[in-house]
Amino acid sequence: MGFPITRMRRLRGNENLRRLVRENQLSVDNLVYPLFATNGQGVKNPVGSMPGVFQMSVDNIVAEAKEVQNLGIPAILLFGIPDYKDEVGSAAYDDNEAVQRAVRAVKEACPGILVITDVCLCEYTSHGHCGIIKDGNVLNDPTLELLAKTALSHAQAGADLVAPSDMMDGRVGAIRQALDATGFSGVPVMAYSAKYASGYYGPFREVAESTPQFGDRRGYQMDPANGNEALRETLLDIEEGADIVMVKPALAYMDIIRRVKDAFGLPVAAYNVSGEYSMVKAAAQNGWIDEQRIVLETLTGMKRAGADIIITYHAKDIAKWQG
Repeated sequence: MGFPITRMRRLRGNENLRRLVRENQLSVDNLVYPLFATNGQGVKNPVGSMPGVFQMSVDNIVAEAKEVQNLGIPAILLFGIPDYKDEVGSAAYDDNEAVQRAVRAVKEACPGILVITDVCLCEYTSHGHCGIIKDGNVLNDPTLELLAKTALSHAQAGADLVAPSDMMDGRVGAIRQALDATGFSGVPVMAYSAKYASGYYGPFREVAESTPQFGDRRGYQMDPANGNEALRETLLDIEEGADIVMVKPALAYMDIIRRVKDAFGLPVAAYNVSGEYSMVKAAAQNGWIDEQRIVLETLTGMKRAGADIIITYHAKDIAKWQG
């Protein structure tokens, strides 16, 4: 029925009415907070392009994890800045490196928090690419063994969930096989299934010190123009054993989040990436936007698009705003 029988504004008249009929609720339960672990003691290096984000030594990672847990945020996602880099990223699977030590320390200090680890080689290789290089090319199949080795080292340290972000073909299967063969069949895999070769990653590469020394990552990350390809990538990851699938970035890929959710019905994660975060922070610092309103509106949009999990640097602020 049309106007005047139907008046859509009737249910918008006050906040309690709006609450009753609200279709999507952004909750702290949906959030994962990324952290960047480095070596040393007492280290808390600010990141110029990401206000409020730091490279932190393990002692400060533990302090941050305690705060995150007290805010009710269920999970952290750990990235590593290693002491050394080489051609094959061997620090990625070094049991004495920052991520592995951070996992053990956080699980001891905050046993209830979910610790997710990013599995990739780009922060650990001297060339900044996500795999083994030969003649200027990233080799897919030889890289799988190193990714599986990295994921296994994280599981052995106590990681609750591993998240391969490299975009090598077959890496979910290789990791699943390695985990299952060594008694870690209960450790889930959250695959960066539709990870695009995006310009939104710039600030992340500063904090993670992972800018490629030559070329770019378009040969293995997805073309931003492609949508059907995202469904194929996601299906392959599911067939190889992914428990959660991810779309990254989120803001320019809301359509992909929706399509992945509708097509597969698995838990879907969206990564609200560094460039998205930094744009909001910069605009807020200039007084151009209401930061709280924009952040909540943007992340609610991701939830509405179909994201069950949102990885975001805004997580602590959201928890405080909603607390």
